[in-house]
Amino acid sequence: MNTQSQPSEKRAWSVVFAGMGVNLALGVLYSWSVFAAALVDKLHWTKTQSQFPYTLACLMFALFMIIAGRWLDRVGPRVIATIGGVLAGAGMIISGLSQSVTGITIGFGIVVGAAMGFGYSAPTPAAVKWFQPHKKGQIAGLVVAGFGLASVYIAPLTNYLLKNYGISKSFIFEGFFFLAVILVLSQALAYPPAGYVPYGGPAPQTKAGSATASKLDFSPGELLRTPQFYLLWIMFCFAASAGLMIIGHLAKISQIQGGIKWGFILVAVLAVANAGGRILAGWLSDKLGRTNTMLIVFGIQAVNMFCFVSYKSTVLLLVGSVLTGLAYGALLSLFPSATFDYFGLKNAGINYGLVFSAWGAAAAIGPIIAGRTVDLTGGYGASYMISGVLLLIAAAISFITKAPTSKPGATAPVAEMIQ
Repeated sequence: MNTQSQPSEKRAWSVVFAGMGVNLALGVLYSWSVFAAALVDKLHWTKTQSQFPYTLACLMFALFMIIAGRWLDRVGPRVIATIGGVLAGAGMIISGLSQSVTGITIGFGIVVGAAMGFGYSAPTPAAVKWFQPHKKGQIAGLVVAGFGLASVYIAPLTNYLLKNYGISKSFIFEGFFFLAVILVLSQALAYPPAGYVPYGGPAPQTKAGSATASKLDFSPGELLRTPQFYLLWIMFCFAASAGLMIIGHLAKISQIQGGIKWGFILVAVLAVANAGGRILAGWLSDKLGRTNTMLIVFGIQAVNMFCFVSYKSTVLLLVGSVLTGLAYGALLSLFPSATFDYFGLKNAGINYGLVFSAWGAAAAIGPIIAGRTVDLTGGYGASYMISGVLLLIAAAISFITKAPTSKPGATAPVAEMIQ
C-alpha cells in the first residue's frame, strides 16, 4: 500500500469529534421534560399528553435508524447526517408554529424524530471504521456522548427561552440553531478510503480484547436469524425503558417528590452523567467485555429504580439522576459496540438500526406507563417497580448472551449462546 495515501490520525479524530458535535445538536430529545413541564403548566396539557411528542419522536427515531442505516451503507455518513440536520430544523420550526397537541406531536414527534434517526445513525459507524476493532467501545462511547451531553446546555437554554420568549419562539430559535450546527459538522463525516489501515495499534492480549476482533460480517437477514439479535434486543429494550422514563419525566418528578421548581438543573446533571456513562462503559467494556459490563449496568439501574420512590430530597434526587444517567448512557455505547462485535462492520448501519429498534420500543414502555401512573395515582411508584423488574430480567439474560461463532446455516457448529 502507498503509505502516502494513508489519511492522518488527525483526520480520523476529526470524524469522531464532528460526530460528537452532530449528536450534541440532536440531543434536544433529552431536554423534552423541560418543554413538557411548560406544556402542562402553560397550555394545560395532561401529563400523558405531554409525553405524546416525546414518545412518538423515540419511535420515529428508532424506525428511521433502520431506514437511514440502509441508505448509510450505500451513500455514506455525510449525506445522511445532512438530511438529519434539515429535518431537525424543520421539525422544531413546525412545532413552534403550532401550540396544539396535534401540531407539536407532528413537528417534534414525527419530523424531529425522523431527524434523529438520520443524524444519529451516521456518526458512530463512520467513526469506528477509522480505528482498530479493540477500540470500538471507546470510540463509540465518545461519539454518542454528545447526544447525552446535549442537555447540559439545551435544558438551561430551553428554560431561559421559555421564560423570556414563550413556547413558540423557543421551538423556532432552537430549530434554526440546530439546523446550522448539524449542516456544518456533517460535512466532516466520511468513511475511510479503501486500503486504509485503522489507527489504534494491536489488540491487547485479553479475552475481551480478542473478542472484539471478529471477522464475521452478517447481512441484515442473517442477523435476524440469530438468537443473539433477539437477546440483545430484549436487554436493550428493558434496560432503556427505565432511563427514558426518568428523562421524560424528571422535571415533573422533581416537582412532585421534592417540591423542586428548577428541575431543568437536574436534567442537565443527568445529561452530564449520561455522557459520562457512555464514555466510561465504552472504555470499561473494551477491558471487561460487553455482557459483563451490561450485567453491572443493569444491576445498578435496577437498585436505583427500586429506591427512586424514596428520593424526596434534593440530594437524593440528585443521586438518583446521576445513577440514572450513568446507567442509561452506558447502554448507548454498549449496544452499538456489541452489535459491531457480533455482526461485523460491513452492514453496521442497518444492523445497528435493527438492534436500535429496541430503544424505540422502550419509549412506548417507560414514559407512557409513567404518564398514566401519575395521572391515575398522583405518583410514580408503580412505574419505578415495573422498571426495576424489567432490569432484573435483562440482567438474567446477560448471563446467556455471547457472540455468534458462525453464520446461520453455516456448516460450522451452530452459534453458541451459552457462555
